[in-house]
Amino acid sequence: MENQNLTQGQEYWVLLYYCYTHIADPEAYREEHHLFCIENGILGRIIIAHEGLNGTVSGTKEACQKYMDYVLSDERFKNTDFKIEKVQGHTFTKIHVRVKPEIVHSGLRHIDPTQKTGIHLSPEEFKKLKDDPDVVILDARSNYEHKLGRFKNAITLDIENFREFPEKVKEVFPLLQGKKIVTYCTGGIKCEKASAYLLEQGFENVYQLHGGIIKYGLEAGGEDFEGKCYVFDNRIAVEINKINPKVISHCYICGTECDRMINCANPHCNNHVPICEKCGWEYEGACSTECKSHPDKRPYDGTGYYQKNTNGYNPYKGWKRKSTTTI
Repeated sequence: MENQNLTQGQEYWVLLYYCYTHIADPEAYREEHHLFCIENGILGRIIIAHEGLNGTVSGTKEACQKYMDYVLSDERFKNTDFKIEKVQGHTFTKIHVRVKPEIVHSGLRHIDPTQKTGIHLSPEEFKKLKDDPDVVILDARSNYEHKLGRFKNAITLDIENFREFPEKVKEVFPLLQGKKIVTYCTGGIKCEKASAYLLEQGFENVYQLHGGIIKYGLEAGGEDFEGKCYVFDNRIAVEINKINPKVISHCYICGTECDRMINCANPHCNNHVPICEKCGWEYEGACSTECKSHPDKRPYDGTGYYQKNTNGYNPYKGWKRKSTTTI
């Protein structure tokens, strides 16, 4: 995908972050936060709830630094941990700032990670602990994510969405008994509630990889993470392991070894699967002949990334009102 936002010589960043904290008026903060992003060229997806803030955004190095300073200057978000990745240009095409009941849909609204959660392990601490025979590593992500990449010997769950975690994890309780349990996910946010839920269920030695897979790759080289990590921007999947990389996924269509992830071009399917470049072009970004022939199939540009339907969402809501009050 040609990135029209890329300016030659400029450095761009992607920021992945979250912060569990109390926000008394999410709607008011949504508008303030949204307008800051518009004024400073920040694109991405941000969720605001009474329980905190969660986002992935992209922008120039200067814009992202200004954005981090803005977030961290607010006492409520002073402990926010930003994962910073260098990229070639914007990894989003729009800015979305929405208010939702939770900053990650978990079905565990009664759990407050500021009061109870697993012990945070730094990437280096995780690296030292992961091969301990008394440790089990538990993946808190969805099927399409862990099928593309996961830690060696990790326990995975058959879930399509994190809200299924509380019930599905019960199926592996026998494997967790008497062990040190280390949960992990992409950036750490799901593990805040996943680890707290395990503590609630009576498990005692519960840990979580602080900053998730992304931070582990950035700070500890990604050793023993097999495959690629699915991300929620137009890169779709990123390399993590710089030490002993391994491809574990196969093309959904032809079965050849492949870690090239796409979303099916049929919006009614939108299957998240690995598809090799040859099959990608042959099937025009679709995951099957049926999807290829669907009348609503989206044009394929070789990336397999499609901007989500905005459902009437207006990214400039409040912009004119602010402009008229500041003139």
